[in-house]
Amino acid sequence: MPLHIKAEKGDVAERVLLAGDPDRVRMLSEMLESPRLVSENRGFLTYTGTYRGERITVACHGIGGPSIAIVAEELYLLGARVMVRFGTAGGLIPEMSYGDIIIATGAFGPHGSTLSQYSRDLPVPASPSYDVLKALVDEAQAREVKVYLGPVYSDDAFYAEGRDFVESLRRLGYVGVEMEAYTLLGIANMRGFKAGALFMVSNNLVRETELLPASALKQYLDRAAGIAFDALLRIKV
Repeated sequence: MPLHIKAEKGDVAERVLLAGDPDRVRMLSEMLESPRLVSENRGFLTYTGTYRGERITVACHGIGGPSIAIVAEELYLLGARVMVRFGTAGGLIPEMSYGDIIIATGAFGPHGSTLSQYSRDLPVPASPSYDVLKALVDEAQAREVKVYLGPVYSDDAFYAEGRDFVESLRRLGYVGVEMEAYTLLGIANMRGFKAGALFMVSNNLVRETELLPASALKQYLDRAAGIAFDALLRIKV
C-alpha cells in the first residue's frame, strides 16, 4: 500500500482525472455512476466509479509540484495508466474569459522545481501524450467550445506573481499559469504512463480580473468535465 493514498491495486482505475481542489474532486465524483470513496488520507480524496460504463478514478493531487508528484507516483503504482489534470489556470491572452478552456501542448516550470530532484538538473521533457492531447482537442471541438492551445507555466510561488512576471510569460508565448502540469507531464514521460492537462480559465492575469473560487466556477464545470471524461474514454490503455 502506498504511504499517502491508502488503497490497494484494483481500487484505482486505469483512467484517472486529477484535480487540486478537494471540493472540485467531490463535484467530479458526482458525475460518476456509483462512486466509491477509495481513500481520503491526508486530504488526497480518491473516488472510483464508472462513466458511460467504463471505470474511472477521480483523485485530488493537492497544490504544487511536490504534492502532485506523490499522487501521480502512487496512482501509477496502483495501476493508473492515463492521467489528465483537470484544473484552473490564470489566462495570459487578453481575450480569455472565465470558463474558457486551455489545453496544454506543453509545460515548463522554474529551475530547481520538483522535477530537478528526479533529473539532477537535466532538462525534463514535459509534453502531453499525443493521443491524450488529440482526444482532449477533439472532444472540445465536437462541442464547439472556445479552446486555447499552447504551453502553460507551472509556477511554484502563488503570491510572487507580479506584473513584470506576467508580461514576461506572455511575451514568451505561454497561454496560462498554473502549478502542477509540468511535474505531472514530466513524471509521465519518465515512468511511461500517458498524461495531459485541461484547464478552465479562473482569471485573466493580463487584464487583472478577479480569481474565481471553485464554487463560482461550478457553472462551467459540467461542460469542461464532460470534455475531460469523454476524452479519457477515447484513450487506449
